[in-house]
Amino acid sequence: MKINIFTKQARRVLPLKYCGAVIVAAGTASRMGGIDKVMALLNGEPMIVRTVRTFEECDAIREIVIVTRSDLLTKVMGLCAKFPKVRAVVVGGEDRAASVQSGLNTLSDKVRLVAVHDGARPLITWQVIDRTVRAANTYGAAAPAVPVKDTIKLVQGGVVSTTPDRSRLQAVQTPQVFDFDLLRGALKKARQDKVSITDDCSAVENMGMSVKIVEGDERNIKVTTPLDLKIAQLLLEEQL
Repeated sequence: MKINIFTKQARRVLPLKYCGAVIVAAGTASRMGGIDKVMALLNGEPMIVRTVRTFEECDAIREIVIVTRSDLLTKVMGLCAKFPKVRAVVVGGEDRAASVQSGLNTLSDKVRLVAVHDGARPLITWQVIDRTVRAANTYGAAAPAVPVKDTIKLVQGGVVSTTPDRSRLQAVQTPQVFDFDLLRGALKKARQDKVSITDDCSAVENMGMSVKIVEGDERNIKVTTPLDLKIAQLLLEEQL
């Protein structure tokens, strides 16, 4: 039997665009009970070092900018000077969106995709970074997420107003990766519209754009409380 090799069009593989990373570590750590989470130790090294190292070791990332507080600028510079991909360490703004913008402004002109990551997610893996970058390379915007386990309630005035379908809910993580110009334009529009955004996907969604969701990792937790820090340490010890 003669087979027609043209019956199915081969999937086009797009060349991977030059991707920079903005690692945001400029928060005040108000819920950490006096612990500075940027410098909090995990297996004997500061959290920010562990976070940056994973991006350094991911081939999909070509350069890195770290955004931090002014009082930590010199310390973070010293700790991260050993990573060749780190282009700069800069001071953040008055809120997360301003801090991300500061990082975008510092990336090189080569950058076509940008991965924005919470510095307080030190258990990120190169695999999650890689697949999110590759999805954004195709779709223009992508983020990792995991299914929600708990039942979520919308509450108004201390009373449940509705219960969303849990099967449709996912907890979005970082890095969130975007076409560079798309994210820059989205952040600008969010400021103009005075829209409060909790993550960078929100800014892109505000423009009516879709975000591709890829498989996240339940271990990719965000350290926001002392309990989170203990959990992160236990997860690291489990991997050893």
